[in-house]
Amino acid sequence: MAPADGRGGALKVSRRGLLLVAGLVWTFAGGMLFGRGSAWLLKSGEHLVLRYALAFAGGLAFFFLLFNRISSKHVRRIREMEDERPSLFSFFDRKSYLMMALMIAGGVLLRTFELVDPAILYTFYACMGTPLLISAFRFYYSYATYA
Repeated sequence: MAPADGRGGALKVSRRGLLLVAGLVWTFAGGMLFGRGSAWLLKSGEHLVLRYALAFAGGLAFFFLLFNRISSKHVRRIREMEDERPSLFSFFDRKSYLMMALMIAGGVLLRTFELVDPAILYTFYACMGTPLLISAFRFYYSYATYA
């Protein structure tokens, strides 16, 4: 049964605070991917400049072709929420949580079963960390300018 104060037992945060939470989550995910990719790339030392250039160029392409639209959509959705204090976990919609779960599972499967050459996989990790980190700044900017 829900508490009488109407909180519904869920962790609640202001819409502005939710923008900060989203930025932190995207920073964590992007940092983890970029860090994991970088650790392997630095350890291997092979074609380091080329691999980082490819990762950065690919990351920028992913940002402008996909993540720019996705992060804008999430900022707009958060700003337009009817609830003044939505759930702490509502920075994503259900579709985005499903997509995130599939991407994590895919990454784990590729790594565990060594289905892709590690040089390619970890370059891709660094590549995917880049648009996530860039997108995080949209959430931080939206948090800072929230009116």
